[in-house]
Amino acid sequence: MVTPGPKGLHIGIDTEKVVVSPSPLKMRTGRARRVRWGSVTEVVPVAPSGRSRQDRIRFASQLTLVLVMLSAVLSALGIAWWLAAGGSVALVAFVAVEQARAARTAIIAMPKGDSAHVLVAAEERAAFERAFVVAKRVRRTWPALRHMIDSDDADRSLSAALEELAAIMARRQQIRCLREELAQATRHDLPADSPAVQALAEQRLRVEALWRSTAGAANRILASINAAALAGENLIREQRIGDTAREAELAISRLTAAGPPRTEAGPELAERTAAVIAAYRELASGR
Repeated sequence: MVTPGPKGLHIGIDTEKVVVSPSPLKMRTGRARRVRWGSVTEVVPVAPSGRSRQDRIRFASQLTLVLVMLSAVLSALGIAWWLAAGGSVALVAFVAVEQARAARTAIIAMPKGDSAHVLVAAEERAAFERAFVVAKRVRRTWPALRHMIDSDDADRSLSAALEELAAIMARRQQIRCLREELAQATRHDLPADSPAVQALAEQRLRVEALWRSTAGAANRILASINAAALAGENLIREQRIGDTAREAELAISRLTAAGPPRTEAGPELAERTAAVIAAYRELASGR
């Protein structure tokens, strides 16, 4: 039975965090382009344009001058000046805002609600990013395997796996912080038989058990995604090798059916040349 996956998953990765959400992601600053991978939409931040404030002001001034001249021409043609002026002001303002936005570093806004998962710890971010790269490899195998798998079911399963992995990684972030807090609390001068020390040790054991269980769950998902990628890629390579072998077999069959050549041009040419030389020598000696 196929695991029901999210209707749509939005994944964004910027310099600060990884965001996985069932709702569309917005940008806090900068711009981004969106790439669709089945039911998954990847939000890819766009690099800053590099234009300084002085460059943007210069461009806006040049655009304003051009629009003033255009407005004068339109006014001479009978178009109301206020209409052309209003349109020019709106255009300059729009261009200025877009250029300022493009010049900033692209940062994804924090989603609202509890349905999104935000990964900020380096370890959890790296693990999810690796899984997402492998998931793209899995998707790229589907067109070649379209006669063997149901791409819709596979898409739902893969999206569900990514969403579950993001939830586990977000939980591990919380456990990581708790582990560090409990580790700092062990720096004390209290005796080992103190009730507080014993309670702290018990909680540390529980936290370590949660840490190991989430690691096992995350590794199982990572291993399954990687196995799916390798299985699909290996099958595609096997199909290509099989196609090459079949084409070679057909070519060899055609060559075998044609049989060996009836005459061997090389030896025949050598014999004719030798005969001509011999005849020439006889004629020469007869003189």
